[in-house]
Amino acid sequence: MSTRFDTKIAVLLRDDLLTWQRLNVTAFLISGLAGAAPHLLGERYADRDGTDYLPMFGQPVMVFAGDAALLKTAHERALSRGVTLAIFTEELFKTGHDAANREAVAAVRRDDLNLVGIGLHAPRNAVDKIVKGASLHG
Repeated sequence: MSTRFDTKIAVLLRDDLLTWQRLNVTAFLISGLAGAAPHLLGERYADRDGTDYLPMFGQPVMVFAGDAALLKTAHERALSRGVTLAIFTEELFKTGHDAANREAVAAVRRDDLNLVGIGLHAPRNAVDKIVKGASLHG
């Protein structure tokens, strides 16, 4: 049975990333969303033997791809709608820790960010408008 959610969790990746980069960026962006919205997490898991496992999002995460221009447009659309984003810039591939990541982002004006990925959680219709033109990653 499928459930329709009022909100959508989405990641939009630049379409020219290497496989390891796509996976790395997705993981970082999703961690930002989970940290900012812990209510999105479901209950903890347990197997039949009672082994305890961590909770995960209680709804699907949609992963999209688009070119650099679409990422910039989606970033602008999200900000104009008041949607708070997780971002990953190309410069972060060269850093080695959280403080260096924040410094790399802080060194660049918003309009000049070299985005390779964004993550967002918002009402379904807003997310659909923000990622309009992107294709499902596949």
